[in-house]
Amino acid sequence: MTAILRAAAAALLLFVTTAAWAAPAPRLSDADRADIARIERYLNDIRTLKTKFNQTNPDGSATSGTIYVQRPGRMRVEYDAPNPVLVVSTGVWLIYNDKKLGQVSYLPLNSSPAAFLVRDSLSFERDGAILGLERGPKVLRLTVAEKADAGAQKLTLVFADSPLKLEKWAVVDAQGQTTNVSLSDPTVGVPLDPVLFKFSDPSPDRKQRN
Repeated sequence: MTAILRAAAAALLLFVTTAAWAAPAPRLSDADRADIARIERYLNDIRTLKTKFNQTNPDGSATSGTIYVQRPGRMRVEYDAPNPVLVVSTGVWLIYNDKKLGQVSYLPLNSSPAAFLVRDSLSFERDGAILGLERGPKVLRLTVAEKADAGAQKLTLVFADSPLKLEKWAVVDAQGQTTNVSLSDPTVGVPLDPVLFKFSDPSPDRKQRN
């Protein structure tokens, strides 16, 4: 469950630092703040997203699937067969379903890294800790952490630049394990069926959970 939620939160996601990253945030230059503001505008303009993804896990295994996002609060991560995992954010819960094992787990969305990505309005300085901004040839890498979770995980978002486009992210958990997610042909602004973000719990105690 932990590896999948890292990826979804991906989700995504999600998000965000190891204990070594709990040091004071770096001082940002005017150019840094301008680029961060540009990234925030780009992400906040995305109200819906559909994208294929490829995921590399800490143990070297790989999987793929499709991510759907509808802000605020909703996300669905479908893994391709034979991976039996489905992750759904309903706006209240982040739900992990292993269809093969028949196991369903619930995590309050606001206590999960996924909440960071599906907020109605995202601000890195307000909602998170900015750990660093790197520039390369036509690429920007922004590393952030949740302020409330500054000792747990870190998230690096990688953007193509000119024009700005989210291409991949990497999540490093509290044990230093890295999960990489690359996006393939993301489409934004597309209508998404509301049923994607609903979940019918097949377990006997579903009424108690819902």
